Amino acid sequence: MKFSLFVYCTIGRRAELEGGMAGRKPELYQRMLEEIAEYARFADDAGYFGFGHPEHHLQIEGFEISNDPRLMAMWLGKHTKRLRVITCGFVSTTHNPLRVAEDIATMDHMLGGRFGVGLVRGYQARWVENFKVREDLHAVGPWNKDSPADEANREYFSEFVDVVVKALTHDTFNHRGRYWNFPPVGMINPHPHGVYTAYGQGVASDMRIDEVGIAPRPLQTPHPPLYGGFAASMRTVLFWAKYGGKPIVLTDNLDFYSHLNRAYHDEAAKHGRAIKPGHATAWGGIFICAPTDAEAQNQLKDMRWFWDQWSTPFGQGLPELLVGSPDTISRRLEAVQKAIPGQDEIVLLIPQGLHDRGQIRRSLELMATKVMPRFADAA
Repeated sequence: MKFSLFVYCTIGRRAELEGGMAGRKPELYQRMLEEIAEYARFADDAGYFGFGHPEHHLQIEGFEISNDPRLMAMWLGKHTKRLRVITCGFVSTTHNPLRVAEDIATMDHMLGGRFGVGLVRGYQARWVENFKVREDLHAVGPWNKDSPADEANREYFSEFVDVVVKALTHDTFNHRGRYWNFPPVGMINPHPHGVYTAYGQGVASDMRIDEVGIAPRPLQTPHPPLYGGFAASMRTVLFWAKYGGKPIVLTDNLDFYSHLNRAYHDEAAKHGRAIKPGHATAWGGIFICAPTDAEAQNQLKDMRWFWDQWSTPFGQGLPELLVGSPDTISRRLEAVQKAIPGQDEIVLLIPQGLHDRGQIRRSLELMATKVMPRFADAA
């Protein structure tokens, strides 16, 4: 098993968040950056596999102040040498897919081929509505599930992913879709330029542009690993099977999780993809490890408060709770192994920001020294 950490980029402790407008306090943001850097360095040295973060904007309250995914990825990269940096992910409704593909390829090089990237649909309406690239797109969640807005978002997302993957895997390409056309239909360069025709491709002698391509191509082949986060439905899992992406599933229902994995393998086979057992999806949940179950459960209180205040109103149910002593967490991981033989990637959502550095460091150290060695050969 490989273990990755995931942070929401929470800027303050509970009392600081309850004080209001924590996201506007530079001293708290500076502390958050320092703490994330410290956890990343520790994880890098302790044998963790990856370190992930989301994209969210306009977070004046400070609960999830993650902002530009490119900048946070490079911050993590600056403080690590081995970890996979997992941006999870670019919110499709607020980005040009061609630009995202270029960003992915560039970051893959700057991180030395240790980049993993998620592409997601967008559920926080306040910032999505302000940043969206088209007026007819909207954030989605339980409040508009199966509505025309939900279906349009899903259709757009499918086209977005298709463009990103085309751009990452082809020297040049064209795309004709409902939402995007690359290059624009009938595009002609307004002046002659011999470099385009002599040293490139996709541009005709009359300066008609038939295809475009990104540079550089990704360092990893065919591109950095794709993630879908956080997945909670069969439909999403089947979508990612087409592209070989790895959904991150935080469910506590292992029967459901096993069903998702079987369906993924069947769907992947239809697209000519052979996936090793246990490698279809990543699994995980909220993570706190302490010397005793009682201590871990006591530390969970702030994270439960965070979830009730922040995540529940978005329609997100409480995920798996990997909370307890090293033995308790090990038993739960053994149950995952039994349900999904060969399960290779575990995502640990840590209460960064809410807990002080000492609590987080003890939790990560216990996991690295008391739990991870038991599963070192279990992938």
